Amino acid sequence: MANARRTLLIVIGIVVIGFIAIQFVPGFARTNPPVTNQIQWDSPRTEQLMRTACYDCHTNETVWPWYSQIAPMSWLVVHDVDEGREKLNLSTGRGEMDEAAEKIRDGSMPPRIYTILHPDAILTAEQKDELIAGLQASLGGQRGGEGGQGEGGESGEGDND
Repeated sequence: MANARRTLLIVIGIVVIGFIAIQFVPGFARTNPPVTNQIQWDSPRTEQLMRTACYDCHTNETVWPWYSQIAPMSWLVVHDVDEGREKLNLSTGRGEMDEAAEKIRDGSMPPRIYTILHPDAILTAEQKDELIAGLQASLGGQRGGEGGQGEGGESGEGDND
């Protein structure tokens, strides 16, 4: 019994030391590069839906939650934000609006891992329709794509450094 207890304490100690040690492993940088593309939303409602469900991963205006400071969760959060910005970044004009609308429509955006921690980002069918219509009205003329142009002709390349 004493051996089992001692082994358990050693395992717990190793786990605690390991958890503390990974906090010092350089991970991914939490960044918010400059916003170079200002969007003229068709309505305050569209902007509110976007801010609630999409802004943290698809703009340079990410609100980094407390758990994004603690490894290994921080590595996952930063990776997901970097990937989201690569696919669609409203702050730089990079991305394809038709693809974004389709992902909202089919329910793959916002992703479940995000909505678990941000339940206010769960959109009803009506909110999805409203958001898609608002996106098309607000951004229909802004077609980005890889290296797309933001306002003023600034390139979207390299904005995720």
